[in-house]
Amino acid sequence: MRNIRVRNIFFADHFVTFFLVFLLFFPCSQSYAGSDSEADVKPFLIIDADKQFEFAEYLFSNQEYASAISEYERFIHFFPKDDRIEPAMFRIGMAHFKSKGLRQAVNAFKTLIEKYGQTDLSIKSYLMISESYAKLNAFDDAIINLHNLITITGDENIQDEAYYRIGWLYIEMASWEKAKNYFSKISAPNKDTYRLKRLAVDLDKEKIIPQKNPGLAGFLSVIPGAGFLYTERYQDALIAFLINGALIYAAYEAFDNDNNALGGIITLVELGFYTGNIYGAVSSAHKYNRTKTGQFIQKLMENHKVNFSAGFNATGFCAVLRLPF
Repeated sequence: MRNIRVRNIFFADHFVTFFLVFLLFFPCSQSYAGSDSEADVKPFLIIDADKQFEFAEYLFSNQEYASAISEYERFIHFFPKDDRIEPAMFRIGMAHFKSKGLRQAVNAFKTLIEKYGQTDLSIKSYLMISESYAKLNAFDDAIINLHNLITITGDENIQDEAYYRIGWLYIEMASWEKAKNYFSKISAPNKDTYRLKRLAVDLDKEKIIPQKNPGLAGFLSVIPGAGFLYTERYQDALIAFLINGALIYAAYEAFDNDNNALGGIITLVELGFYTGNIYGAVSSAHKYNRTKTGQFIQKLMENHKVNFSAGFNATGFCAVLRLPF
């Protein structure tokens, strides 16, 4: 028993000694290794302006818009004095626009305008803000934004483009006279560019867009289904006629057989269907008018609207007119 205790004490003493020696020499060995390889130590990551911008452009061109936004923002953060900060800011707005982040796009383009004032890309930002608002169906905001652009620029070509865009916004709102008024503001040299004579001819055809009178549709619905028939919804007309006719007949039979309680219940149900028949006919007239107007506007856009596109090349910003033929 005593021998075992002596051995344990002996082992403990040697373990403590070994541990102290290890602590003594371990830092030295680490330091020594570090001094030998110090010349070989390199930074883990080097951010290069050209490569960073090219990487962001690569992501944008591959439609990886969320990642592109992050890389453009990284570029702006690390290289705030680089000449490509403004294009990077514009690309951020375009990435939001293309990925349907329209509110974010508006904010991004406004930030660029506030920072750079009147430059080629700030002008394009005004136009993109109006496009973003238009896609949000905020047509009034889109028009106000274009009016702001007209006010700040003295460039006739830019003003004409803004007038042209406002005219099309009013077309989308079916405000025909206002659209014609803004097209008339375009300068004579650019009237041919935007092919306004051809547009004016077709725009005048808005007077013959097929329309249904909602009041007349409601009046005709006194005879169940007749209002739907007027608005060319033939299946709905048949259904309304059959249901209302069946309920009227059922109520008549109930009262004729002195079953007044059942007749009263059927009459209440029939009143609901009869009212729905009138309301539905009025609504279908409005829907018919919206559909026909929308088809007219779509045809105008396909045949006449000049589309603008923009992008970057090796030398900078470029704009392109696309004309329908």
